Amino acid sequence: MKFKIEPSAVTVNGTTSATLVRVGFGDPAQNDEIVREVESRLAELKTAGVGGALALVNGPASLPVAVQLGHALAHLFGSIAIFDPKMAGYIVSLNHGGAYPVGTVIPITEVSENK
Repeated sequence: MKFKIEPSAVTVNGTTSATLVRVGFGDPAQNDEIVREVESRLAELKTAGVGGALALVNGPASLPVAVQLGHALAHLFGSIAIFDPKMAGYIVSLNHGGAYPVGTVIPITEVSENK
């Protein structure tokens, strides 16, 4: 596996359901190989019915992969927020009619994993 994409259910502010998408590099590869694998994996997520109001993305990605992730996830979620360690939270970066406007900061203290 050249790039990891691992979605899991979380709750924001104790009430809002969201999907935490952990991402990261796997086996060494060039970006052309990685984006092809990421495209395939994202298609699997779509087929599996992954989606909803809010995706929280956390982990390293190259710029080509980040663009691909953002584009694909925007078709599955109303809002996409990316983790920013300096802000200790997720910054809403894409909004397609979701409840969270671009620029909203979701502090990590408001995100809890569902068990």
